[in-house]
Amino acid sequence: MRIRQKQAELALLLGMAAAVFCAGFCGFAQDYKDITDTVFRLHILANSDSDADQQLKLKVRDAVLENCSCIFEGAESAEEAAEAARSHMTEIQRTAERVIAENGADYPVRCEVTEMEFDKRIYDSITMPAGRYQALRLTIGSAEGKNWWCVMFPPLCLPAVTDTDEALEEFNGVFTEEELDMLSNAENYECRFYFLELYRKIKDKICA
Repeated sequence: MRIRQKQAELALLLGMAAAVFCAGFCGFAQDYKDITDTVFRLHILANSDSDADQQLKLKVRDAVLENCSCIFEGAESAEEAAEAARSHMTEIQRTAERVIAENGADYPVRCEVTEMEFDKRIYDSITMPAGRYQALRLTIGSAEGKNWWCVMFPPLCLPAVTDTDEALEEFNGVFTEEELDMLSNAENYECRFYFLELYRKIKDKICA
């Protein structure tokens, strides 16, 4: 009788622990989704990994950030930033094509706003978790080289933002305190990020 009682108590404790874990994990998963839904990224893929092509990628990056940053001024959400990019796609593409031509290359360049998968990326003291984000994507030529990325909204890589402290100020009001903690102290969430990534991979395979 006593053994059955202990088993019942153990089952109850395990059930309570599982409920607490699930509640905490669900909250974490929602914060994670809020981050990926709130961010609009820039992704540039070089023609190849040759030194010349990698340098060309960076020149395209510099021109796009310098000449097109005003496009995103006033954007108050990732969707507004995405819509601004769509509305000025011709201007962005011409900027990239001009830089490529000025550097003696004839690669085609494709510009699009898309939703794409990103690995975990570290930008100084800020960590962007892996996941699917909306992005302005520029692919140069064969697009077989290393990529370059940054965050366009909230503005992390625009010329007006000079350091990560200033970037975190930009993030205030966009992210909750919990989300800011996830971005600036990602090492404290490694285990939960791991299980969330595992869950996403399993879900993608099942839904494929």
